[in-house]
Amino acid sequence: MDEVAGAIADPVRREILLMLRDEPLSAGQIAGRFAISRPAVSRHLRVLREAGLVRDTAAGRRRLYELVTAPLDELSGWLESVRRPSGWPQRLDALETEVYRTRRERRTAAGRTASQEETA
Repeated sequence: MDEVAGAIADPVRREILLMLRDEPLSAGQIAGRFAISRPAVSRHLRVLREAGLVRDTAAGRRRLYELVTAPLDELSGWLESVRRPSGWPQRLDALETEVYRTRRERRTAAGRTASQEETA
């Protein structure tokens, strides 16, 4: 998961992943969409490949890169656990409900005691 998070930390690599979402592309096609050198794009593709986020296949003399989303599943699950409430809000709501219920019962009991004293 750390390798995947590190790979997508760079905005160029995130943009490459978005490009590959729709269709496999060659390194030249990817490089043509950036104002950086082809060797720099190749380094970004290597990082993505090592993280398992892209795979390359030979297509004649070119290599086509395609997106692999499976490594994102673990990261996505972890992010979801961070976003999900830890349970404390529900526990505090339950505590608040219990406090109000106890106060109401005490008031009701005090009211009964006062009315019993008045009748005595």
